[in-house]
Amino acid sequence: MNINFKSQKGFIISIVTFFVLMIAISIVITMNAVVFYRQQVITNSIKSSQAYYVAEAGIEDSLMKLRNNSSLSISGNCTIGGVLTSNCYTFDVGNSTASVVLPVAIGGSRTITSQGDNRGIIKKIQVSYSIDNSLINFYYGVSVGEGGLINNGTVHGNVFSNGNITGNGTIDNNVVISGNGHSIKDVYVGGNVLAYSCLSSASVQNLTYVSGGSHTCTVRGTTSVQESEIADEPLPIPQSQIDDWKSEAEVGGVFVGNKTVSTSQSLGPLKITGNLTVKSGATLTLTGTLRVVGDISVESQKTKIKLDSSYSSLGGVIISDGEFEVEHPNITLTGSGQTGSYLLILSTSTSDEAIYIKNNLIGNSALFTSAGGITLANNVSVTEATGYKVIMNNGSEIQYSTGVENIYFSSGPGGRWKPESWGEQ
Repeated sequence: MNINFKSQKGFIISIVTFFVLMIAISIVITMNAVVFYRQQVITNSIKSSQAYYVAEAGIEDSLMKLRNNSSLSISGNCTIGGVLTSNCYTFDVGNSTASVVLPVAIGGSRTITSQGDNRGIIKKIQVSYSIDNSLINFYYGVSVGEGGLINNGTVHGNVFSNGNITGNGTIDNNVVISGNGHSIKDVYVGGNVLAYSCLSSASVQNLTYVSGGSHTCTVRGTTSVQESEIADEPLPIPQSQIDDWKSEAEVGGVFVGNKTVSTSQSLGPLKITGNLTVKSGATLTLTGTLRVVGDISVESQKTKIKLDSSYSSLGGVIISDGEFEVEHPNITLTGSGQTGSYLLILSTSTSDEAIYIKNNLIGNSALFTSAGGITLANNVSVTEATGYKVIMNNGSEIQYSTGVENIYFSSGPGGRWKPESWGEQ
């Protein structure tokens, strides 16, 4: 039997060559698959990074909008994750899209969400921002500086004074009068009195006076003496805070001359170099701190000055370097409508009528003068009065509300927003 070894050798070589070729092709395919996979990973990583930075751009854009307008409200809708979402706007960055949800402020804070979409690669960032704020404490229904209190009305609350208290009115609760030689005279006090002297015609429950002082008033309870004088207390709003609020107002712009509000109008932050008049039936809504270099006059009935709803539970300020005058009844001075929100009326005038309220007010507001007087007349009733001097005439009342004890005010230039948390979802 003849065997063709050359033929068999050729066949074996062919088989080996085939398998080597198949192995080589497999290696090439595997390498191509690995390269393709790595390219996809790199591409997706780049797209993912781009989507993230697009989401970041959305956050930065929203913060810039808030810096320019802290009361900004977005009314548009956009689709996020297949869900139609309100308070949302979009903008393009190259081939990518940022969808930003900017809700209304709740309790002086917002949670902003930004979605970056880069050709189907999604990244989300959420930031919690709140308005930088400062706390002002109004511990007393009436807190008075060295100008003292002339009370021919009724105070429903405690009183602290760095000056004398006189008049024929009533104070329901306790009274503290600081300083050497300062006294209370003629006033009826339902609670206790701590003062250097308590003089004739005053009637108090329990009296503590300073050694060396006088005590010729009527004491219905007990009398005691203390050796130390009663320390003064500064007014709760320092000049530095007032200066900050003035600067905050000017950040929003300057209106030169006198300003009249005749209908419904929103103002602030803003500085007005002249006088401000709010006409009969008009509504002035404060969207930021308002400073008036001249006088402020609120005319007739059904006129309102109120804080914008974006203040939420925060307080807001209107400052007059002149006099603030309300002569007509049923004027509304109020906060945003949420609990804890108060409108602060502040005057830096040295006049006894730096703030002059002649008739009843509606709403929740606090009154403050740094160097002049608060004058109340004609059965007017206010929530809280603090200033260098307070004059209460013709049956006026101060009805202290415990909610006014701690008021948080938006502070910093333009009511600046500050981050509380920042992270990817």
